[in-house]
Amino acid sequence: MTTHPLNHQPHSFAVTWRVTGLLAALLLGSPLAHSQSSCSSDGQPAPTALLERFINANCESCWVDPATPIAAPGVLAMDWIVPGSQGEDAALAPAANSDALMRLTELNHAPPKTQSSQITTVSGLPGATLRVAHGPAVSGYLGASIELTLPPGVQVATPLQAWLVMVETLPQAYENSPVPRNLARNVLQPSWKMRDPLQNTEQINYKELRPMNIPQGARPERLRVVGWVQDAVGRVLLAAESTCPPEDKQ
Repeated sequence: MTTHPLNHQPHSFAVTWRVTGLLAALLLGSPLAHSQSSCSSDGQPAPTALLERFINANCESCWVDPATPIAAPGVLAMDWIVPGSQGEDAALAPAANSDALMRLTELNHAPPKTQSSQITTVSGLPGATLRVAHGPAVSGYLGASIELTLPPGVQVATPLQAWLVMVETLPQAYENSPVPRNLARNVLQPSWKMRDPLQNTEQINYKELRPMNIPQGARPERLRVVGWVQDAVGRVLLAAESTCPPEDKQ
């Protein structure tokens, strides 16, 4: 896999909202965009758990390991390539992502010397909905959003930490992988705080819309977004993943 075609370049979370029209184009589509239409989690079953697989970029054999954990039905699988001690000379360095280190820190796990995995149950929040969406690629960016809607009068412990992850979906057997993979490519982490006490009929809605940088080497047509929301003590309350309509139905 030393010629692994995936590539990575530093991402940018702090893209300023200089051009409102660009954000709209990124999320909703424009004549300059890829032919793919807007994709979202609408109508999709909510994941019941997260399966996160971490591979050290030094470990070339880990990508093809037949013992790689497989996601059970209803479980959202994600793959993180952790920067290795060999730096740019590591076998999987082109796909390595510093966000993987941030995620390991969040989980209180040390970077693996080879590979590791973590399953996190989605606890659920009755009556609440989480929606993620993205538009087509425009000028090297993907417009993406994550939105949490709570039932009227319901409040939760804040701050809430949202994770919106751009992933590149790769089929089983890609580069001899024994499992399909959702390779983490970029991350957005909005933090949401509770407003003043609500009336019983009031409803809270949190939403973040940002352009996310597409790393060099990522194929726009394989990109989508997954997301989840954690409460103030780190429990994953809700999760969601986008799907795209078949091109022949657009």
